[in-house]
Amino acid sequence: MRPRLGDDRGAVVAEFAVALPAVVVVLVLGVGALAGASRQVRLQDAVADAARLSARGESDQRVRQAVATTVDEASVEITSRGDLVCVSASAPALFGVRITAAGCALAGGL
Repeated sequence: MRPRLGDDRGAVVAEFAVALPAVVVVLVLGVGALAGASRQVRLQDAVADAARLSARGESDQRVRQAVATTVDEASVEITSRGDLVCVSASAPALFGVRITAAGCALAGGL
């Protein structure tokens, strides 16, 4: 049996093979964005908790440890602004992006 001219057999497989890398890239970027957003939320929550700890008079080491246990490799900075105690932190995320978060609490608060 001779193949006919204009036969489309195999065209779907070839188109799929061309489109597959683009689909994979979109999926990887989507998963990376979700992972980065999740890490940002965890860092923001940890910084808010750390600011409350610092405002209650906990040691700087304890405040830094509170952030570090939640988000690995986070660098923490503690500052006082009048009646407020502010904690800011940054941590690496996927694809070399660095995320940051800050939170403040009233000094002497409960």
